[in-house]
Amino acid sequence: MATRRINSSSHSKKVVSAVIAGMMVMGSGTAAFADNAAGNTTNNTSSATNQAVAANGLFKDVKSGYWAEKHIYKLASQGILLGNNGLFRPNDNVTQQEAVTMAIRFAGLEGKVDPNASVVLPSNMQVNNYFKPYVALAIQQNLLDKTSENAASDSKQTWGERKASREWITEILIRALGKESDASALASKATSFADNGKISAGKRGFVNAALELGLTNGIEGNRFDPQGSVTRAQLATFFSRAEAYSSVRYANSAEGVVTGLSSNKLDLYVDGSIRTYVLDNATMYFTKDSESKISFADLKPYTKVMVIGSGSNAAYVEVTDAKEQLESVEGTFQKLSPGNILWVETNNTFKQFTYDAGTAFLDQNGAKIEPSTLAVGSKIVVHQETFTSEKKPVIVQVKSGVVNKNGTGTLQSVDTATKSLVVKNSSGDLESYTWDDSLVVKYQNQLLSPSELKNGAVIKYTVKNNLLETVEVTQGVERTIRGSLYEVGTNNATITYKRESGQLEVKLLAEKPEIVISGIAAPTLSDLNADQTNGDQVEITLDPQDQVTKIQVLNRQMEQKKGATIVQYEPKSRVLTLLDANKKPYVVTLDEKTKLLYNAASPTLEGIAPYLTNGRKVNITYLTNRALSIEVILQYEGKVTSLDLTNKKLTLVGADGQNMTLPFNNPTVSVYGKSNGSLSDVKVGTAIAAVLNATQDAIQSIQVKSNVQFELLSVDYSNSRLTVKKDGVTSQFYVDKSVLTDENGQAITVQDLRAGQLLNVTFNGIDPASAQLVKLTNGEVTAVNSSASPSITVKTYGGSTETFKLDSSSKIVNDAGSALSITNVAAGNRVEVRKDADGNSVVKVLSVSNQIFWKYDSYAKEIYVKRQNVNDTNHFALSPAAYIHQGDTTLTVQSLKENDNIVLYLSNGTIVEIQKQ
Repeated sequence: MATRRINSSSHSKKVVSAVIAGMMVMGSGTAAFADNAAGNTTNNTSSATNQAVAANGLFKDVKSGYWAEKHIYKLASQGILLGNNGLFRPNDNVTQQEAVTMAIRFAGLEGKVDPNASVVLPSNMQVNNYFKPYVALAIQQNLLDKTSENAASDSKQTWGERKASREWITEILIRALGKESDASALASKATSFADNGKISAGKRGFVNAALELGLTNGIEGNRFDPQGSVTRAQLATFFSRAEAYSSVRYANSAEGVVTGLSSNKLDLYVDGSIRTYVLDNATMYFTKDSESKISFADLKPYTKVMVIGSGSNAAYVEVTDAKEQLESVEGTFQKLSPGNILWVETNNTFKQFTYDAGTAFLDQNGAKIEPSTLAVGSKIVVHQETFTSEKKPVIVQVKSGVVNKNGTGTLQSVDTATKSLVVKNSSGDLESYTWDDSLVVKYQNQLLSPSELKNGAVIKYTVKNNLLETVEVTQGVERTIRGSLYEVGTNNATITYKRESGQLEVKLLAEKPEIVISGIAAPTLSDLNADQTNGDQVEITLDPQDQVTKIQVLNRQMEQKKGATIVQYEPKSRVLTLLDANKKPYVVTLDEKTKLLYNAASPTLEGIAPYLTNGRKVNITYLTNRALSIEVILQYEGKVTSLDLTNKKLTLVGADGQNMTLPFNNPTVSVYGKSNGSLSDVKVGTAIAAVLNATQDAIQSIQVKSNVQFELLSVDYSNSRLTVKKDGVTSQFYVDKSVLTDENGQAITVQDLRAGQLLNVTFNGIDPASAQLVKLTNGEVTAVNSSASPSITVKTYGGSTETFKLDSSSKIVNDAGSALSITNVAAGNRVEVRKDADGNSVVKVLSVSNQIFWKYDSYAKEIYVKRQNVNDTNHFALSPAAYIHQGDTTLTVQSLKENDNIVLYLSNGTIVEIQKQ
C-alpha cells in the first residue's frame, strides 16, 4: 500500500533494535507483579503514583530489552501488578500473600475486595492486614483450598510471608483460570519431569494441567523443582502468558482494528465505534507472538491490536494480528455521483462504492488528492475494510492516469540517466516524475542543467501530461558547477570562472573553502592556476547561500618534473634553465604567482635566487613555459626498502612509487621519544625523511617518522606552542612549521585548536611535521552487526546516526583500556569512537555508574553524588560537552536537584553523559 495512515501525517521510520528475550516461564529470569507490602496498611496501599509508574514503563530496575519487559508492563498497564517508588525488584522472591493478591486481580475479582470488611481467617493463615480481604476472597472463590492451607506447618514464617513454592503457584494459577476440573482429571498421571516424585500428590494434577496449556516447561535438567521459590519476575510472566486461556476482560483494555495512526494518536475500531488513544514516548509496543519490543513504526493501519491504557492514554499496545483487515478491488474509474458515490468498471461490470470524509484519495505516488481530480479512464484500486458489514472504502488510489499539476516540495533524488526525479511534496508524500529535453530548470534567474539539481533543494514544479515541464529551485542546497578558473579576486574573497558557454561568473568564497588538487597535500588558493585562456578546469561547490565552499581541480594541463637539475638562473629576467632526468633541457619563467618552496617562512623571488645555482636539484611544475611552483629539494621522504651498511647506501620508495638510492657517511638519526637515535632504528619498511647535505649528493641526517596521538591540554597561540598529554605524560612542542589540518584533512591554523581536542601528530624525528584533529564520536549504540563484515551503529549526542565499519585492525576496549570483542558490545552501551595515530578505528565502551545527585560545583566543573559506601568516589569531572538529558529532553546541569536518580557515563573518569531517571 502507498500509505500507512488515514487522515494523519506520515511518520518517519524509526530504527529499532529487536532484543531477543530468552527463558521460558518458571525458569531463570525476571518480571514484575504486585505491591510490596511490609508491615503496615499505609505502606501497602497502592497509589496513583505507583500505578502511573507501572503503566508508563518507568520501573528503574527493568531496563529496555529485559527478557520479561513485555509481561511486566502489560500487567502493570492492566493494574494487575504495581511497583513501589519506581522500582519493581524483579529478583525478589514472592510471598504467598502477594501471589494471592495478584491472582485476585488476574481473575477480575478486584471489585469484590472490601478493604473495610472484618475478616477472620483460619488460625494458621496469618497474613498482613492489607492482604486479609484478598486472602478471604480467594478462599471464598475457591482459589485457595482452605483445609490444606490451614494445615499445620513447621515453617518459621507466617502463612502470608512464607515464600510461594513453584507447585503452590501452579495450583493457584490453574484455579484462577477455572481449570480445576482439568487438574482433577490429570491428578493420577505422572508428569514428564525427572523430579516427578518430589511433586506433592495433591499438586501433580495442577502441574500436568499447566504443562498441557504450555504455561511451563520446567527448568534445567528437565526438573520442575516443586519446592523452589518463585521470583516476582517469574510469577508475572506466568500470569501474563496465562491470559491467553482466561475469559476475563479488563476495564482498561480494548481489542480492535487500527483505523487511524499518527505519531501521537491511534484510532481503534471497537464494537462498532471508534476510540482514540494518545501515544507518547512512554507507550510500549509489542506483538502477541514475540517477547521483543517493537517500535511505533512497526504498527500498521487496519491490523488488529490490543490497547491498554488509562482514559485516553495508551500505555501498552500489542499487535494481535498483523494481517491488514482489507480487501482490494481494481478497475477503471468512470464517474462520481451525488451522495459520494464512486463508480468503477471491473470485469465488464459497474460497481459503486459510497465514500465519506474518512476515505483517502491518493495519486500513484501516494500523495493526497481530491476526489474531483480523478480523471475518467484512470486505473484505480479501491481498498475496503473487512471488519464491518458495510465494507467501507478506506483508500482509493490511482494506479495510472494523466497528471497535470503544479506543486512544491523537497527534492529527494535525481537520475539523469533515466531522466527522472523523486520529490517529497508539501504533504510529506513522495512523487516520481520523468522529463524530456524540453525541461526548464532555473535557480535565481540562472538556467541550470538537471545534473546540477541537488537532493534537499526546495523546488516549485509543473507537470503536464505526466512529464515535468519546469523545475524552479526556491531554496538551494549545496550544488556543483564546472568551468575554467579565470581569476582569484583581491584578498582571496571571490573567484571568477568561465562557464562552457563562455559566460563569466563571479562567486563569493566561503570563509575556508576546501581546495583539492591531485598530487598536492593540503593545497591553498595560491596553488590554483587562474588564467584568462589556460586556467584550471575546476568543479566548484556552492552552499545554499551561493558561496564557494570547495574548488576541485579536474584536469590541470600542467607538467611536473621531479629531481630536475638547474643549469642557470637569471634573476633579472627570471628565466630558469634546467635539465630533466633524461638530460633534456627546458626553460621556464618565474613570476609573482609562482609558488616557492625552500627553507624560508616567507619565501620571495629574491630569497630563492641564491638557491637556484648550477647543479642544484629542484621539483618543478609548469604550464607551457610558465613556472607554477618550484621546490628546492632539501630532503626525500619515503619508506626504506634497503639499508646497505657496508657500502653505506640507503634506498627508499617515495609516495609516487619511485625508488631512490642515496649514499651516507655518518648521518645523525633522530626518533621521537628517544634521546640517542642510531642506524639500528632504521629498518626496512621504516618511514623516514632523508635530509640532504648542502650539495644534495648525500644524506646528512635521517628523521624517522612516527605517528603519535595526544590530548591537547593548552595552546600558546602567540608562539604556536602546544602542551599535550599521552599516557599520563605531559610534553610541549611548537607547530609553527607544521601542516595543520582538521578531521577532514582541510588546512587550519593554530588559532583553530582548542584544549580538550585529540591530535594525531606525525613527527619527522623529533620535529612535528603535521598535526590533524581527531574526530571523536560519542553516543549510544543502537545496533551491532557481528557478521563477517562487523559494524556498530551509534546515535550521537547530536541526534544523528552513524555506522562504523570495523576490520581486523580495529580495536574495541573498555574504559580501563582492556581489550574487548564485538560480542561484548550491545545496544544501549555508550561508546566513544575515534581513529588512533595510525588511522585505525578504536571503539571505547564507556563505564556506567548509577548515582544519586547531590550538587554541582560550577567553579571546579564537578558533579558531586551521595556515597552509597564510605569508600565510594563522590565527585566526578564534567566534560564541557557532556550530554545531560531525561529521555529525549536535553537538560542543563543546573536543572538537576538533590536526590535525583542519575546514570553517569564516564570516559577516563570524566562524565560525558548524564541520564536523569
